[in-house]
Amino acid sequence: MRKEAKNRDASVLFEGMTSISAVIDSIGKGGRKILRVFFDETKRSSKSRELSFLFSMGNKYFFDVIPVTRDKIDELAVGNSHGGIIAECTERVIPELDGKYLNADGFYVMIEGIEDPYNFGYAVRSIYAAGADGIVLPGRNWMSAAGVVCRSSAGASEKIDVFKCSDPLTACKTFKKIGFKTVCAGIRDSVSVYEADLKKPVLLIVGGEKRGISRTILEAADVTVRIDYGRDFKGSLSTASAVTVLAFEVLRQNK
Repeated sequence: MRKEAKNRDASVLFEGMTSISAVIDSIGKGGRKILRVFFDETKRSSKSRELSFLFSMGNKYFFDVIPVTRDKIDELAVGNSHGGIIAECTERVIPELDGKYLNADGFYVMIEGIEDPYNFGYAVRSIYAAGADGIVLPGRNWMSAAGVVCRSSAGASEKIDVFKCSDPLTACKTFKKIGFKTVCAGIRDSVSVYEADLKKPVLLIVGGEKRGISRTILEAADVTVRIDYGRDFKGSLSTASAVTVLAFEVLRQNK
């Protein structure tokens, strides 16, 4: 656990083929590039297919694929699911939110107050799978731990469009100005998500389990929706679980 905490902010390191393939697929998005790939030299045979692909991509995108010791891989790695392959990359530039770059008939998600990069990554995975056009990041977010987020999102965080906006209320106003409905997840004065109109264009706003959504955002939203449970239960869903239910309801209503 101490190692993971120490390395969590190593945002330019991406572990495992799922994450590295997502970076390769997204080269040019936000300016992120692969500088070099390290692989465990003892896996040259067992990972021959993956390494052949990486050598080919290295020739195309001008990065080296370098054999190193297993100890070196372990020293660099945050987790244990890297499969002996780690990429060192440049930072991704995340643009400021601007209405002119948004899909006018789109679906976007803003998450306020999430406490952990893994939960953030799990949420992004669901958001991407549900067909959202992009995510909006408030001032405090976990894209500084991009390698962890990429791994937990199964590469989705590199593929989806990402915008930043330090003030969530300003973000709401930006979307409203171009005709989006703003939908918050909450309990007070809420309607069931299955009864709400979630037709696009829509901005979905979900809060973290501990802090939730700020009052100013709740008051600014067009509608507050809740997830009805199948039994009497006072606990909150994890943010990733709530995002999954809500995002796929948006997908269902817009099919």
